[in-house]
Amino acid sequence: MRQSRAVLGFMQVLQLTVDMLTATDRLNYSPYHVEVCTHHRRHRTSCGWIPPRCAILQAPPLPMKSFELKNSTPVEDIRKLRLITAIKTPYLPDGRFDLEAYDKLVHSQIEKGVEGVIVGGTTGEGQLMGWDEHIMLIGHTVNCFGGVMKVIGNTGSNSTGEAMHATEQGFAVGMHAALHINPYYGKTSHEGLLFHFQSVLSMGPTVIYNVPTRTGQDIPPSVIEKLKDLPNFAGVKECVGNNRIKGYTERGVAVWSGNDDQCHDARWEFGARGVISVVSNLIPGLMHDLIIKGKDKGLNEKLLPLIDWLFAEPNPIGLNTALAQLGIVRPVFRLPYVPLNIKKRREFVDLVKSIGREHFIGDRDVQVLSDEDFLVLQRY
Repeated sequence: MRQSRAVLGFMQVLQLTVDMLTATDRLNYSPYHVEVCTHHRRHRTSCGWIPPRCAILQAPPLPMKSFELKNSTPVEDIRKLRLITAIKTPYLPDGRFDLEAYDKLVHSQIEKGVEGVIVGGTTGEGQLMGWDEHIMLIGHTVNCFGGVMKVIGNTGSNSTGEAMHATEQGFAVGMHAALHINPYYGKTSHEGLLFHFQSVLSMGPTVIYNVPTRTGQDIPPSVIEKLKDLPNFAGVKECVGNNRIKGYTERGVAVWSGNDDQCHDARWEFGARGVISVVSNLIPGLMHDLIIKGKDKGLNEKLLPLIDWLFAEPNPIGLNTALAQLGIVRPVFRLPYVPLNIKKRREFVDLVKSIGREHFIGDRDVQVLSDEDFLVLQRY
């Protein structure tokens, strides 16, 4: 008896659905809908049942955005930034974020005049994070430091849908701008790049990141030219070189150098707004002098050996090792990253002494550390 009533109830709901769809058949919203409705009529005649329309029609993809104050950072405020640090993410021995060490690291940047941070970029190992911890770290940074510096969340992805979802979440927790890379590995066409970036630019201020050595594909100036007049386009982090930067600045595009070894000339000779820097994690004060105080070839030459050392292996291997040697972070690595060998660690000690320990963050003596001091985690 109970089963019969359940079947009867289902049939009543189904009949109500059929009646609603029959009424809806009269509303021809588009040629696609008309075609579907015609198919439904034929199908109804042959078998007496109409497939649920909700299984065929898709809701329009509206961006989940807000225009309240926390999400309304003017694009021009992002364009004014000169020194931005791609901030390192420290870890506890079990692989979770070491927020205490992270906060101290960010404070050291603020104290030396850094104007913004990239959270969860390549340097911050966003590629090794789940999106839940990634968005949490963006929110934590905004809550603790968003009043005194700009927080730019790396919410890019090689999946457009994933990039849109992460960007919605990033702006929902208060980030001031998003950093977006072009789709990597599964590369797309130039037209696909346009659609990809247009999909995320609708959500808030955005910096486009071009680093072909990592993505395997250059974002050509022709693509940027078609994006630069969109309301939320803030500018480009460019790693191709200073001639590319000059071409953009001559057309009014805001550009930040993505190469520490080229940033001085990019800033003072090629028109870049500034730099998105890795080495500023270690020496924020000297990078402030290099980028903001004025042209200083001597200082630039002094820092080049450190920068060369830092990128001897793929970033962030050198930075992670250096921060551990300075006692700023625990010597914990998430695989596939492993520390630099002991020869390179000794070289870093010599570089610190050459430049001056007082110019590096922290107050502990720099250490070589033994291989046994490092903890390398497979799972975290």
